[in-house]
Amino acid sequence: MEKQNIQHVLSDMDNTLFDFVHAKVEACAAVVDLIGDGDPIEMLSYFLRGIYGFENLENIEDYLKDKKAFSNDFYSECCAVYEHEKVENVSLYDGVIETITSLKEMGCSFVIVTDADTKNAQKRLEKVGLDKHVDDLIAFDMSGLKKPNPGVFHYALQRSNAVPEKSIFIGDSLRRDIAPAKKVGMVTAYAAYGDRNDHDRAFSFDPDYKLNHISEVLQIIRERNNSIV
Repeated sequence: MEKQNIQHVLSDMDNTLFDFVHAKVEACAAVVDLIGDGDPIEMLSYFLRGIYGFENLENIEDYLKDKKAFSNDFYSECCAVYEHEKVENVSLYDGVIETITSLKEMGCSFVIVTDADTKNAQKRLEKVGLDKHVDDLIAFDMSGLKKPNPGVFHYALQRSNAVPEKSIFIGDSLRRDIAPAKKVGMVTAYAAYGDRNDHDRAFSFDPDYKLNHISEVLQIIRERNNSIV
């Protein structure tokens, strides 16, 4: 297929723009301190089980019950501490805002596509100051679908008035971001610098590009667009 100018940049949020796993570990550590027993990584593993979902607070309920520390009041207290610390410990990777600013100067839009719901995603974006820099936020409660369902990407492209061949998707998961984005016809850039998906190590897929720093997407787009006359 003939290369076309990249006009739209769509990006995953968690672990692509900031280290969300670190934020969750710190939140788990705060809850463990409150309980007085346990281990943050052990608690994080409850969120990774795939039973309720990566954001669902029922994982905390299960953890408390297994630690014989559950009561309704204490559960509510732990959830409040967890949610506060999760947001407070989110910080951008180096160069994210500068890269988005440069993309806009190049005439590209920048849209976030996330499995988080709008409320949680907006809190994180406001914490790191990205809410003023993105053109749109496409969250789970908008499409009703989660990655790697290709429908997420079709929805994002339609909402952005973008065609896949002129769009690039940046994501840290080969299975959930890169493979489905490529399936719908988008150019793909694997954010290897943020890949914390240890549970997906057996999944193999070749992206169009591999990023060791988010700023590398700028040179990719310059080279693609300048090569097209």
